[in-house]
Amino acid sequence: MSVSKPGMTGRLRLYAAAFISPLLCCCAVGPDFVRPKAPAVEHYAFGGDPVATDDAQGTAQHFTAGARLRADWWHLFNNPQVDAVVAEALRNNPGLEAAQASLRQSQDTLRGGYGIFFPQVQGGASATRERFWALQLGDRVPSSVFNLFTLSASVSYALDVFGGERRMIEQLHSQVDLQRADEQATYLTLISNIVNTIVAKAAYKAEIDATQGLIDLGSEQVKLAEIQAKAGTVAYSNVLSLQSQLASYEATIPQLQQKLSQSDDLLAALVGRAPAEWAAPEVNLNELTLPSELPVELPSQLVSQRPDILIAEATAHAASAGVGVATAALLPSITLDGTYSANGLTTGSLLSSSGREWGMGANLSAPLFQGGTLWYRRKAAIDNYKQAAALYRQTVLGAFEQVADTLRALEHDAAALKAQDLALTTAEQALKLVQVNYAAGLGTYLDVLNADAQYRQAQINDLQSIAVRYQDTVALYVALGGGWWNDPLRRARND
Repeated sequence: MSVSKPGMTGRLRLYAAAFISPLLCCCAVGPDFVRPKAPAVEHYAFGGDPVATDDAQGTAQHFTAGARLRADWWHLFNNPQVDAVVAEALRNNPGLEAAQASLRQSQDTLRGGYGIFFPQVQGGASATRERFWALQLGDRVPSSVFNLFTLSASVSYALDVFGGERRMIEQLHSQVDLQRADEQATYLTLISNIVNTIVAKAAYKAEIDATQGLIDLGSEQVKLAEIQAKAGTVAYSNVLSLQSQLASYEATIPQLQQKLSQSDDLLAALVGRAPAEWAAPEVNLNELTLPSELPVELPSQLVSQRPDILIAEATAHAASAGVGVATAALLPSITLDGTYSANGLTTGSLLSSSGREWGMGANLSAPLFQGGTLWYRRKAAIDNYKQAAALYRQTVLGAFEQVADTLRALEHDAAALKAQDLALTTAEQALKLVQVNYAAGLGTYLDVLNADAQYRQAQINDLQSIAVRYQDTVALYVALGGGWWNDPLRRARND
């Protein structure tokens, strides 16, 4: 049995099938992006996450795995001034405004990128006056002057046979995802900086008050020691020692005042105001409520919610699509073109069929020799993707580390504050006992001053432990991603 060779019509059908089949299957060269696998762990800390902290100052913080994280977590500190500052910052902060504008820019760039999938249509019109000399063509007809009017249109359409354009759109999609996650990171960082600064400001103010008390006591001690030195009951070296201690207390005040001023200036900048035109609110530490119930997102949830991980994922996605773009550049490209024009010596003759021209065709171009440029661009794109995938994994590990550190920090903060409370209570009891002895004539006034100084120093240490506990609570909310996905408005913006 013999098989006949296909004729011209058969060959055309084969060529057409070979040309159209890639379009029908909609394949795109390059890898399809798959999110790198996160570590398969159920806890953040080795041996399991803590369940609760010690009870310090009447509050034990409890950690609930998988519980819902509030998007407006700063309200849990139960302070209207904190809420007011955050609200003003969300309205006016220029950094957040810039991040939102960058997100809109990436979205508009994506919308513009979709234009590559549509025919590119160009229109034109021209009017010229010419003098034609026929002698240059070998004709002895006298020269003539005439007007020429032309209306033209052209259409071109690039066939995305190998998916290079689709990969480019995929890159633009990933850029939108990146800018959206960056906006979320800016939003979260802004709020956490505000709450942390308000806590620090309150702690500095309380420390200044306590240190001023130490200075007053130190001054009394120096005066008493000077009297005793003149009476010959104590050595003058005691006076010098107390003066040195007093000077160290006095040196602490400017440092704390500088930090207090910096906190005011920082808060002004965070709310989008100049320090000279905005006064930070006065908040005392005892006016804040420490959240006692702390939800902890599971590791499997964290990788799809924390902004820095989403930024790393979008970066890896863009790099993956870049491999497809670089691969498509190695392959042929096909463009369909069509032109049409109407010409006439007068505007009225433009509609005449005698002056009409048209043309249509297909163009195929393929890189034959580029000195290895396109090949190595593809290899560079592959290396870039491998780097982005590795950085994604590194970001995930860093996020898990931060959550584990913060959970342990809160556990240790409570234990440290509990110990500081005990030290403060002991110092207070010692002061009361010394005061009783002094009233009974069994002690000196200098003993009272020393006991009071120890008590006030214990107060300062206690204040610092309280502030650290508040700030580490803020750090946990940040480490867990801030709960933006539980805000309907921000979730809708992300979808």
